[in-house]
Amino acid sequence: MNPTILIAVFGAIVVASLLVAPRRASIEGFFGGVTSSGRAPGLWTLVLSQVTTWIFARSLMNAAILGYYYGIAGTLAYAAYYGSFLTGGFIVGRLRESGSMSVQDWLGARFGAAGNGCYNLVIALRLLSEVFANLLVVGLIFNAVLAGSGTTAILIVAFMGLVYSAWGGLSAALRTDVLQMLVFLVVFGMALVFLVASPGFDLGAVVTAPGTAGSYNGWVLLVVALLQVFSYPAHDPVMMDRGFIADKDTTRRSFIHAFWISTLCIIGFGFFGIQASLTGAEYEGELIGTWAKMFPAWVFGALMISLLVSALSTLDSALASAARLVVEELKLAPRSLNGGRVVMVVFMVAGAALTLWGNATLFDAVAVSGTASMFLTPVLIVGLVMGRQIAQWSYFVAFGAAILGAVAYFGRSWAVFAAILPEGHKYEQLLVICVVVLTAGFAAVLAGARRG
Repeated sequence: MNPTILIAVFGAIVVASLLVAPRRASIEGFFGGVTSSGRAPGLWTLVLSQVTTWIFARSLMNAAILGYYYGIAGTLAYAAYYGSFLTGGFIVGRLRESGSMSVQDWLGARFGAAGNGCYNLVIALRLLSEVFANLLVVGLIFNAVLAGSGTTAILIVAFMGLVYSAWGGLSAALRTDVLQMLVFLVVFGMALVFLVASPGFDLGAVVTAPGTAGSYNGWVLLVVALLQVFSYPAHDPVMMDRGFIADKDTTRRSFIHAFWISTLCIIGFGFFGIQASLTGAEYEGELIGTWAKMFPAWVFGALMISLLVSALSTLDSALASAARLVVEELKLAPRSLNGGRVVMVVFMVAGAALTLWGNATLFDAVAVSGTASMFLTPVLIVGLVMGRQIAQWSYFVAFGAAILGAVAYFGRSWAVFAAILPEGHKYEQLLVICVVVLTAGFAAVLAGARRG
């Protein structure tokens, strides 16, 4: 595809995002997402914002890459993480029934500042990984269409995303998410229709495809996703922040609609990876180079625009959540527009710097943060759902087990972990780690639980 056209189209989307961002910024809008008239966002604003911030560029690429290697099993494994909208909606509902207006409210009341500190550490790392991974995809795309332009593109997108994010905070993210999601649905819809209608596409072959590496490890990963899907949304501040800015009924319905829309989008994008495996296409450039050879220029361009829009929409939401975390929860900066903006600059600079440091597989960021979040599963089930009081030591043991599990997966090639992990594929090792983390977490929490 002509890089000039791609840059022009994406530039127009960025300009349109700047135009729809609120002209005036208020502290309540910046941190709480209310409109200039003080109203909470409506149902479909919330739905489209939820969807576009969760089908971000890294997720779309993961779904396609897993589909390429493990067929329909790989794509379904990644799509299973989108069950987080159902479990996340359930958690938000229970938290609001208890009178809490954030996960930190509930944890702080039971485990104090240290308990909140553990949680805030995990979500801060997640936010940083979201900024890093989405900027990384931007670099991959521009390097594919114009060799050597990746770093420059990362810096430009980081700057432009920071400009309108820092202007309006969460209220800007919500408004621009609507525009960006509508653009995504149109552009990606065109590419998907082309794929499904093309002569070489066979739905039966796609839904039974084993992938280039066989489907076994895809099914293993599906089990991992099901083990992580309860805790996963609770450690995602972007989703959790949107669970407390509208009334309960609107919030509940927004989570349900976001679930089915995002799941269909992820499976649809996975089809592009599966189709590449069925045609025998060679894996090249995280599939971006593969698609450039497989599809007409306009289809390839539509896929790239879809990825770029999803990256942009996630960056502003991640920055808005980072500002709320540091200002309202950690209280490390003043609750002012400038305080929030400084936090956004720090997170964006750190995320951009990480793209220059290295490039682990994109799924590893998901797996590591998902494993680290698993201490929340026993804590929320026993404490929030069952209504038991949990001893602080139990909470910290569960947290320690989850962090150790995340480090073990990240450093699975290190001698200390290689000696104790079973031999096998990394997803088999991840499954073992998840089972051990949950077993240790539930054992500690149940041992320290008592009736409230």
